[in-house]
Amino acid sequence: MTELQQTARLFKTLSDENRVQIVQLLARRGEMCACQLLELLHIGQSTLSHHMKILCDGGIVSARKEGKWMHYSLQASGLQKLLHCLKQLSAPVPKKACAACKK
Repeated sequence: MTELQQTARLFKTLSDENRVQIVQLLARRGEMCACQLLELLHIGQSTLSHHMKILCDGGIVSARKEGKWMHYSLQASGLQKLLHCLKQLSAPVPKKACAACKK
């Protein structure tokens, strides 16, 4: 997978407002149980599971099971990848003269 494909996949992972809200909650509160997320997000269990699978598969969130509940936390390496992607996208690129228009 190319770096460009990895960047696109990462942004697809965060392309839903519920997933962005989940990341914000985990960033502010630390590890959270699925029951806490369900209560705060006002979504169904199957919807939460769907979003958490995407976030976990994307490397942004990690999960662990405790009893019958899943506990979620941000994955530091996934956040580092996101920061790297943002830095790469915002880094200035030296301009090259256009051969066609001479600018």
